[in-house]
Amino acid sequence: MKKFTVAAIIVGAFILYSIMYSHSAAVLPSTSINSGSLSSSSSSSSSQVSTASPTASSGSTPTTSTSSSLYKDGTYTGSVADAQWGYIQVQAIVTNGKITNVKFLQYPSDRNRSIEINTYADPQLASEAIQAQSANVDVVTGATDSSDAFIQSLTDALSQAKA
Repeated sequence: MKKFTVAAIIVGAFILYSIMYSHSAAVLPSTSINSGSLSSSSSSSSSQVSTASPTASSGSTPTTSTSSSLYKDGTYTGSVADAQWGYIQVQAIVTNGKITNVKFLQYPSDRNRSIEINTYADPQLASEAIQAQSANVDVVTGATDSSDAFIQSLTDALSQAKA
């Protein structure tokens, strides 16, 4: 009888906790959008972090394409962000005032687990950013640190591109 009572209390506490602190599950995009390629080579080390400041770089001076565009055309490099197991840095490419591509310049790649995580998370993050036209993306389950670092770097890049 004691075991049953203890089990009922635990189940009840879990149900109460679940109701009080319910969180929505992350939604993963199902479409494939050009997000650059990821190298699965483990020869690059995340300790070689660029200390150069983020800059806007393109073949020509960034210009505003239309009055309704969110961003100036060009290529914008975000800051290097710490993802606990390495660093992430992204580059946003803006064409006709819209994000058309997000490339990963750096991502954790010195451990097999980091390579595995970033192989599935990075394309999802880039795809969602292109779809949302902002850095407001859902965190990828299992890649929280990489997702947070991606959002930080992309936010920096897009702040440079503001029209």
